[in-house]
Amino acid sequence: MKRWFALSMILIFACMPTISEATVKLPSSVIDISKENTYPNPTQNLPYLQPSELAKQLLQSANVKIENPELIRLLNESSISSTPFAIGYEATIYLGQWPLNYESIETSTNWEYQKVNTNFIDNRGGKTAVRLTYRQEIQKQVRGGLTASIPNEEDVKKMMLLTAMKKTNLPLSFSTWIGIGTKKEQAYNVPPKKLGYLYAYAPAVNEKGKVTYGEVYIVLKGKKKSIVVKNVTSQGIGAWIPVQDRLSFAFVASDVPR
Repeated sequence: MKRWFALSMILIFACMPTISEATVKLPSSVIDISKENTYPNPTQNLPYLQPSELAKQLLQSANVKIENPELIRLLNESSISSTPFAIGYEATIYLGQWPLNYESIETSTNWEYQKVNTNFIDNRGGKTAVRLTYRQEIQKQVRGGLTASIPNEEDVKKMMLLTAMKKTNLPLSFSTWIGIGTKKEQAYNVPPKKLGYLYAYAPAVNEKGKVTYGEVYIVLKGKKKSIVVKNVTSQGIGAWIPVQDRLSFAFVASDVPR
């Protein structure tokens, strides 16, 4: 009976669907401006690079996990010819020191990462409520970046960006623009005898984790090809990555100027 129960539980868990990647739920204050944005932001297209057969063979032989797209690209562009007379042949090729992989520890979102616009109406002399809508007054660039200086910054940023995009399912980029004249028809009522302020903020994802570095060698022994990683080190790193074409709005009705 116990054996049957254990087997049944194994089958049940084996048939359960896997949990998909986490998706960040946007607060109601966050609005999509991708259609209205007068500055067309380029889409970040960072597909997961598929290794070639040779690259796959080398990656599987490595003593440290390698996920750096640039290193995989280099391996994809490499070729090593086999020869029937390779018995006794040995060679070691040094490819340099590389950031090998990034391990995410924490991913969070600041919906008010940077204020990019303020719209204002003075209704202190009014007798009825007036409508206040969003209109971008100046063209604004929002930049992210790493929180500390680190070797091979661009490679590390690509790995962190790929990880954050996968975990949040948000359109992310280390640089994004909000064009002048961008507007939304969504209205906020400013009561009589009040000042109305509508603040627009660019959100960003805060990614924290650990990057692993190592010296990468290709080792050839006869017909055998492998990767050996030496002098492996790890370093903690964080990054702010803005969310493209999304704004978080905060409306305030005030008795006095702010």
